[in-house]
Amino acid sequence: MSVSVGQAIPAFEAITDEGPRSLADYAGRKLVLYFYPKDDTSGCTTEAKQFRDSIAEFEKAGAAILGVSKDSVASHAKFRTKHELPFPLASDEDGRLCELFGVWKQKSMYGRTYMGIERSTFLIDEKGVLMAEWRKVKVTGHAADILKRMAG
Repeated sequence: MSVSVGQAIPAFEAITDEGPRSLADYAGRKLVLYFYPKDDTSGCTTEAKQFRDSIAEFEKAGAAILGVSKDSVASHAKFRTKHELPFPLASDEDGRLCELFGVWKQKSMYGRTYMGIERSTFLIDEKGVLMAEWRKVKVTGHAADILKRMAG
């Protein structure tokens, strides 16, 4: 079962490079929860840098950012340090968050099919309700699209 816009997000906890984080930690402010395939790959790095470069605007809009992939906590720590990312990254090695948000999908590249994270972002309101979702995200301009949705 995956989440739907307008519904409360079930409580979750994830381990980040800063320690455990839960949905309850973000109560009272919006949360931009974004799923990406792999640390330090070109698209994922570009996406993370867009969030990094827009962090002041997200904070002004009352939103926190949490990135999620199946990479290890150690990989996340290295990725964050290398690119000076001012937000935590959650390790979903067991796939529970990917399953909850319905982002673990069959993908194909160069004729090969495999399972992987479909780049997706979820905007959760101050009460833990899903406000908006972006699936099959195109990286260019994505952070700006989210900020536009939050302003409108």
